[in-house]
Order: sequence, then C-alpha cells, then structure tokens
Amino acid sequence: MAISGWFVLLVLAGAVPLVITGDGAVLAWWLLGALALGLVDLALAGSPRRLDVQRDVPGRVRLGESAAATLLITNRGRRTVRGIARDAWPPSAGATPTRHRVTVPAGERRSYSTVLTPFRRGERRASAVTVRSFGPLRLWARQATLLAPASLLVLPPFNSRKHLPSRLARLRELDGATSVMVRGQGTEFDSLRDYVRGDDVRSIDWRATARRNDPTSPSGRRLVVRTWRPERDRRVVIVIDSGRTSAARIDDEPRIDTAFESALLLAALASGAGDRVDVVIFDRRVRGRVQGATGAELLSRMVSTMAPVEPELIDMDWSAVPGLVRSVTAHHALVVLATTADAPGASRGLLSVLPQLTRKHTVLVSSVTDATVLDATRSRTDRDEVYRAAAAERALLDQARVAAAVRQLGADVVTGAPADLPPALADRYIALKAAGRL
Repeated sequence: MAISGWFVLLVLAGAVPLVITGDGAVLAWWLLGALALGLVDLALAGSPRRLDVQRDVPGRVRLGESAAATLLITNRGRRTVRGIARDAWPPSAGATPTRHRVTVPAGERRSYSTVLTPFRRGERRASAVTVRSFGPLRLWARQATLLAPASLLVLPPFNSRKHLPSRLARLRELDGATSVMVRGQGTEFDSLRDYVRGDDVRSIDWRATARRNDPTSPSGRRLVVRTWRPERDRRVVIVIDSGRTSAARIDDEPRIDTAFESALLLAALASGAGDRVDVVIFDRRVRGRVQGATGAELLSRMVSTMAPVEPELIDMDWSAVPGLVRSVTAHHALVVLATTADAPGASRGLLSVLPQLTRKHTVLVSSVTDATVLDATRSRTDRDEVYRAAAAERALLDQARVAAAVRQLGADVVTGAPADLPPALADRYIALKAAGRL
C-alpha cells in the first residue's frame, strides 16, 4: 500500500477547521474522514497483482546506440488499473523514461515504450516492474513488484571501423588490385608484366625478357618484370590481457575496451587480406576465444565474445601464454599481445616469456598510453606542477625502458592514445605485410 501527495494535502487541510473552530474534536473527525476516504479509494483500486507483465527487448545493441524496449501489461482483473509502472533497468542501461503512467482496462493489454541508450559495455539485466495502482480519488494505492526478466547485450562500439576503408585500400595496393606507380613487395610470385619507368630494376626477369620478341622495339626485346603479392593465409593470433591493469581508465575508457577496438580493426583488416585470425581473452583462465571464423562471421563472433567480458582484479599469468599460443597454431604467426607495457615491475612477466614467443613468431606488443602524462611534463608554473611534471617524466622514462627491453628481446611495440592505437596497430600490420615478414 502507498499514499499519494493528495492524501497528505487532504490531511493538512484539517488544520483549517481546527483554526476556525479551535475544537480538537473537529480535527479528529477530519482525520477519521480522511482515513475512511482512503480505505474506500483503496478498495476501488484495481489490483496490480492481477497484471501480467512482459518485456520485448532487442537481443543486442552497440555501445552508444539506442534501442526500444516494449513493456507489455495485461490486466486479468475485474477493475481498470490506473497508476504508475516503474521499469527497473539498471542506471547504466540509460532507460528513458523509467516511469510510465498506465491505464489498463480489465481484460485488455497496453504497451509502453522505453528507450535504452547504454553507456557501458556488457550485459544489462532487468528483473522486475513495480506497479502502483491508484483508486478513483488517487488518495491511496496498491503496489506490487512483478517479475519480468530481460537482458540486453551491449556490444563494443567498434568506432575504429572508420579507419578500415583506407587501410583496405592500402592492402589492395600491396596486392596489385589497384593500379599504382610502385608495386607492393611480398615474397609470393604473382605474375609477369611489361617494365614501366619507376619499377625496381632488381625485379626484371631476364629469362622471360629473352623469350619475348617485340617487333616495335629497336632491340627486338621488351623488358619483363616479376610482380609479387603479399602472403595470404597467414596466422594472426591476438591475445588480450583481461587482468587488473586492463581495468584502468584512460580518456574515460577502460584499457580493455581500447584493446577490443584495436583487435576488431586488426581482425577486419587481416581477414580482408586473406589471413586467418584467432582471438583469445585471457588473464589466468580463458575468458573468451574466437577461432575458425572469417569475414563477417569473425567480427560478429568477436563482438559477442567481448561484450560480457570485464577485467578481473588479478595479475595476468604470462607463463601460460606460450602454451596458449601453441594451442592455437603450431606454425609461424603474428602474435599480438594487447596489454599494459608502461612499468618495469608490472611488465616483468611479459618480458620473461617474450624469448619463447619471438623464437618462432613475429610478436607485437600493443599498449595504450595516457596523453595527459605527456601534457603534465609541459606545465611547470608552480611547485605542485613541477612535482607532477617530474612524476610524468619518470613515467615516460619507464615506458621507454620497457619498450627498449621488448625490442631487445626481438618483439616490437605499438603504443598510442585510445583513439590512435587501433589505426597505429593496423598500420604496423600493413608494414609487416609490405616487408614480407608475415
């Protein structure tokens, strides 16, 4: 049971006859009359327990986008239910509105729409709807909480997909699908063609030139060059660290979300280049795995696997990573480790396993950096800012030391702010393809 503001005003109005008459009995009779009206109003209110509540919710939505959830209320009682229904989504679901004024006649159904605009990735769950049914005088109300479970899977936004067309165009240039002045280099022979100015003279095929007669040429010969294409069907293994360091927020985004963005862009690019992509999310156990998928299925499975994963407040078990990579592929692969590489102490486990990985694979370490650290080094107007700048300089030196150690062990490092890291990682992948290192 609940009372409304109208009942409170009705009770307070009893002060008027009390002031006029000065008789306390008048106030007592006034309160009894108000209680009687409230009881009558409560008896005439429709029962909320006679309602059936269902939710019609879309299965998933990308972070930052909106989806419409429909609340279906069916009245199985004999009286009309008039009141308020509270659609109890968690705050991170961004539900608007959270309360609906409902009027459901007996034996009928009504629908009410709630717009969901989540601001956090993951699974957003709602379990109950609270209905408050008022009587005709709107003094007292019956209230009940009805179970209506529903869930909405909020996928990573994949904002970095805007960089995909330009990177695919560069891959097509490497592959010779686009006409360019300088051919991309690889290690797999593609075809023969006539020499044009600007071609590398080292690519001239003298045997093919000797076999080709050209009556229009003064020498009777026309130079022929070999063309190469980047290797296809190579393996790309992406290992995403979901340990405690991935929970840190940079530019109001968790490190793990930046790692997901980078992995999605790299997977889309590598799949478009004909390579096989496998993704593993790991800390001390496998939190998610995507293997054997290509094209649109690859991205769909990746976002579905990434959506419910949240960082665990435990340290990454780097000693298990070489075996994890071996379980994915026994052949040479590009291994991308999406982790944090900015402090020597926290990176000790990573550095200890790099020799095992670089012995057989090409290894890239992808780490997000905080641009505010660099900004802090430039401001030194007072004592506090000087201390802050000194700490920032030390942090930058630590990052440089870790990067140097990674390169000394045979791997490479790609760093950048959350908005810059995904395209930077994609560019490094293209550079490796162009150099024939995959």
